[in-house]
Amino acid sequence: MPFEFFDEIATADVAFEAWGETIEEMFISAAEATMNVMVADLEKIERREKREIEIRSDAIDMLLFNLLQEIIFFKDAEQLLLRIEDANTGYENGLYFVKTTCWGEQIDPGRHQLIVDVKAVTLHRFKVEHTPRGWETFIILDI
Repeated sequence: MPFEFFDEIATADVAFEAWGETIEEMFISAAEATMNVMVADLEKIERREKREIEIRSDAIDMLLFNLLQEIIFFKDAEQLLLRIEDANTGYENGLYFVKTTCWGEQIDPGRHQLIVDVKAVTLHRFKVEHTPRGWETFIILDI
Protein backbone atom coordinates (compact mmCIF):
# COMPACT_ATOMS: atom_id res chain seq x y z
CA MET A 1 0.00 0.00 0.00
CA PRO A 2 1.28 3.49 -0.76
CA PHE A 3 1.01 4.74 2.81
CA GLU A 4 2.90 4.36 6.11
CA PHE A 5 1.73 4.90 9.70
CA PHE A 6 3.83 6.66 12.37
CA ASP A 7 3.22 5.55 15.99
CA GLU A 8 5.57 8.03 17.64
CA ILE A 9 3.89 11.26 16.46
CA ALA A 10 0.98 11.59 18.90
CA THR A 11 -0.69 9.50 21.59
CA ALA A 12 -4.37 10.36 20.98
CA ASP A 13 -3.98 10.67 17.23
CA VAL A 14 -2.85 8.59 14.26
CA ALA A 15 -0.26 9.97 11.84
CA PHE A 16 0.56 8.72 8.37
CA GLU A 17 2.26 9.63 5.14
CA ALA A 18 0.64 8.74 1.81
CA TRP A 19 1.95 9.16 -1.71
CA GLY A 20 1.35 8.55 -5.39
CA GLU A 21 2.91 9.28 -8.76
CA THR A 22 -0.05 11.56 -9.51
CA ILE A 23 -2.06 13.78 -7.21
CA GLU A 24 -5.08 11.54 -7.81
CA GLU A 25 -3.13 8.46 -6.69
CA MET A 26 -2.03 10.33 -3.57
CA PHE A 27 -5.64 11.33 -2.78
CA ILE A 28 -6.75 7.70 -3.11
CA SER A 29 -3.82 6.49 -0.96
CA ALA A 30 -4.66 9.01 1.77
CA ALA A 31 -8.33 7.97 1.73
CA GLU A 32 -7.34 4.30 1.94
CA ALA A 33 -5.04 5.01 4.89
CA THR A 34 -7.80 6.96 6.65
CA MET A 35 -10.27 4.11 6.17
CA ASN A 36 -7.63 1.56 7.22
CA VAL A 37 -7.27 3.37 10.56
CA MET A 38 -10.95 2.57 11.16
CA VAL A 39 -11.35 -0.84 9.49
CA ALA A 40 -8.82 -3.68 9.74
CA ASP A 41 -9.49 -5.31 6.34
CA LEU A 42 -10.51 -2.91 3.58
CA GLU A 43 -11.24 -5.81 1.23
CA LYS A 44 -14.28 -6.67 3.39
CA ILE A 45 -15.95 -3.40 2.34
CA GLU A 46 -18.29 -4.40 -0.49
CA ARG A 47 -19.42 -2.25 -3.43
CA ARG A 48 -23.07 -1.83 -2.45
CA GLU A 49 -23.58 1.95 -2.44
CA LYS A 50 -22.11 4.60 -4.71
CA ARG A 51 -21.36 8.21 -3.81
CA GLU A 52 -19.84 10.90 -5.98
CA ILE A 53 -17.98 13.53 -4.02
CA GLU A 54 -16.87 16.84 -5.52
CA ILE A 55 -14.76 19.32 -3.58
CA ARG A 56 -13.58 22.78 -4.69
CA SER A 57 -10.97 24.95 -3.01
CA ASP A 58 -8.51 27.73 -3.73
CA ALA A 59 -5.72 25.53 -2.30
CA ILE A 60 -4.69 22.04 -3.39
CA ASP A 61 -3.95 20.87 0.15
CA MET A 62 -7.46 21.82 1.31
CA LEU A 63 -8.92 19.65 -1.45
CA LEU A 64 -7.45 16.60 0.25
CA PHE A 65 -8.32 17.84 3.75
CA ASN A 66 -11.96 18.42 2.80
CA LEU A 67 -12.23 15.16 0.85
CA LEU A 68 -11.08 13.14 3.86
CA GLN A 69 -13.45 15.11 6.11
CA GLU A 70 -16.29 14.21 3.74
CA ILE A 71 -15.43 10.50 3.90
CA ILE A 72 -15.43 10.73 7.70
CA PHE A 73 -18.77 12.58 7.53
CA PHE A 74 -20.38 9.72 5.55
CA LYS A 75 -19.11 7.26 8.18
CA ASP A 76 -20.62 9.35 10.98
CA ALA A 77 -23.87 10.50 9.34
CA GLU A 78 -24.82 7.40 7.34
CA GLN A 79 -22.67 4.66 8.93
CA LEU A 80 -21.22 4.28 5.43
CA LEU A 81 -17.69 3.03 4.78
CA LEU A 82 -16.45 4.43 1.46
CA ARG A 83 -13.45 3.67 -0.73
CA ILE A 84 -12.47 5.90 -3.64
CA GLU A 85 -12.50 4.07 -6.96
CA ASP A 86 -11.66 7.01 -9.19
CA ALA A 87 -10.47 10.59 -8.68
CA ASN A 88 -10.01 13.45 -11.13
CA THR A 89 -8.53 16.84 -10.33
CA GLY A 90 -8.34 20.10 -12.21
CA TYR A 91 -8.43 23.88 -12.05
CA GLU A 92 -11.46 25.87 -13.17
CA ASN A 93 -12.74 29.41 -12.55
CA GLY A 94 -9.98 30.17 -10.06
CA LEU A 95 -10.53 27.03 -7.98
CA TYR A 96 -8.95 23.60 -7.81
CA PHE A 97 -11.38 20.69 -7.80
CA VAL A 98 -11.44 16.97 -7.15
CA LYS A 99 -14.26 14.71 -8.33
CA THR A 100 -14.37 11.20 -6.93
CA THR A 101 -16.43 8.09 -7.42
CA CYS A 102 -16.69 6.13 -4.19
CA TRP A 103 -18.16 2.74 -3.41
CA GLY A 104 -18.88 1.15 -0.09
CA GLU A 105 -21.48 -0.13 2.30
CA GLN A 106 -23.07 0.30 5.69
CA ILE A 107 -20.97 -0.68 8.69
CA ASP A 108 -21.56 -4.35 9.51
CA PRO A 109 -19.85 -5.23 12.82
CA GLY A 110 -20.18 -8.92 11.90
CA ARG A 111 -17.94 -8.48 8.84
CA HIS A 112 -16.03 -5.26 9.46
CA GLN A 113 -13.46 -5.44 12.22
CA LEU A 114 -13.57 -1.86 13.49
CA ILE A 115 -10.35 -0.59 15.09
CA VAL A 116 -10.83 3.03 16.18
CA ASP A 117 -13.27 5.81 15.36
CA VAL A 118 -11.67 8.67 13.45
CA LYS A 119 -13.22 11.98 14.49
CA ALA A 120 -11.48 14.38 12.12
CA VAL A 121 -8.46 15.29 10.04
CA THR A 122 -6.28 17.83 11.85
CA LEU A 123 -4.36 20.74 10.35
CA HIS A 124 -1.46 20.11 12.74
CA ARG A 125 1.56 19.30 10.53
CA PHE A 126 -0.80 18.70 7.59
CA LYS A 127 0.97 19.05 4.26
CA VAL A 128 0.65 18.17 0.60
CA GLU A 129 3.65 18.58 -1.66
CA HIS A 130 4.88 17.75 -5.12
CA THR A 131 8.29 16.05 -4.98
CA PRO A 132 10.58 14.38 -7.52
CA ARG A 133 8.87 11.06 -6.57
CA GLY A 134 5.38 12.45 -7.25
CA TRP A 135 2.88 13.70 -4.66
CA GLU A 136 3.17 13.20 -0.89
CA THR A 137 1.05 14.11 2.10
CA PHE A 138 1.49 13.95 5.86
CA ILE A 139 -1.72 13.69 7.89
CA ILE A 140 -2.66 13.43 11.55
CA LEU A 141 -6.12 12.07 12.36
CA ASP A 142 -7.93 12.83 15.61
CA ILE A 143 -9.26 9.60 17.13
